[in-house]
Amino acid sequence: MFPAAEQRALADQIRRASKSICANIAEGYGRQKRSKAEFKRFLQMAVGSGDEMRVWVRYALDLNCIDEPTWQAWRDEYQTIVRMLQSLMQKA
Repeated sequence: MFPAAEQRALADQIRRASKSICANIAEGYGRQKRSKAEFKRFLQMAVGSGDEMRVWVRYALDLNCIDEPTWQAWRDEYQTIVRMLQSLMQKA
C-alpha cells in the first residue's frame, strides 16, 4: 500500500478532474452566446477530463484504493458521461 500522502494526492487528482468536467461545461455554456465554437472547445475539455477520470480510477484500483465493483461502476459512469458530452458536441 502507498503512503497516506500518496493516497491523498491521488484523491486530490480525482477530485480536480471530476470537478473540471462540470466547470468546463458551465464555462462553455456561458460563452456560447458569443461563439458556438467556444462552447464546443469547452465541451472537448470536459471530455478530456472524463477520460482523465477513467485513468485515475484505474490507478485507484491498481493501488488497491478502491475495489473492483467500485472501479467498474465509476468506469462505466464516466464512459456514459463522455458519450453524453460527445453527443452534445455534435448537436451544438
